[in-house]
Amino acid sequence: MTDNQEICDSVFVHESSYVDELCDIGENTRIWHFCHVLSGSRIGANCTIGQNVSIGPNASIGNNCKIQNNVSVYNGVKLEDGVFCGPSCVFTNVLNPRAEIERKDEFKETLVRRGASIGANATIVCGVELGAWCLIAAGAVVTKSVPDYALMAGVPAKRIAWVSEAGVTLGDDFVCPVDGSRYAEIDGVLKKLGDSE
Repeated sequence: MTDNQEICDSVFVHESSYVDELCDIGENTRIWHFCHVLSGSRIGANCTIGQNVSIGPNASIGNNCKIQNNVSVYNGVKLEDGVFCGPSCVFTNVLNPRAEIERKDEFKETLVRRGASIGANATIVCGVELGAWCLIAAGAVVTKSVPDYALMAGVPAKRIAWVSEAGVTLGDDFVCPVDGSRYAEIDGVLKKLGDSE
């Protein structure tokens, strides 16, 4: 680590990990073994970065995120608050890579919205948006944008159900069995209902 960083005293970085210059890491974030945070990346507060994770350059991770072992968050990927990335899930940033053709000017952005969860070994093809509170099943391959609260599975991934903010599959009544929150499907979009609705 160097003096050109904004890192709070409460941040833990394991001695085997590297944090490049010009990185911003929020309070109470923990970065474990063999990680590399590349220049220009921002990691919010209260995040857990597991073993062998690479972030950046210029990646953006919100507050309260958990990134499990063996994940690379590339340039162009933005994780909002509360995102969970399961072990060995994969982000890409170029649609048609070639070893001998430079395509850094063709990076596609990927946005993962608030509270989304990505299962182990899932692949997120670049240029998509994962909706808030969606859940991507382990091993799924996401090739298109995902709506809020969608449970996606398969290759290519398809919506197989709706889930609540608690991460539980919703039945026909659209009531979460964990916290009692209520939802409604309107024109193929799921919305959470307020107390008065």
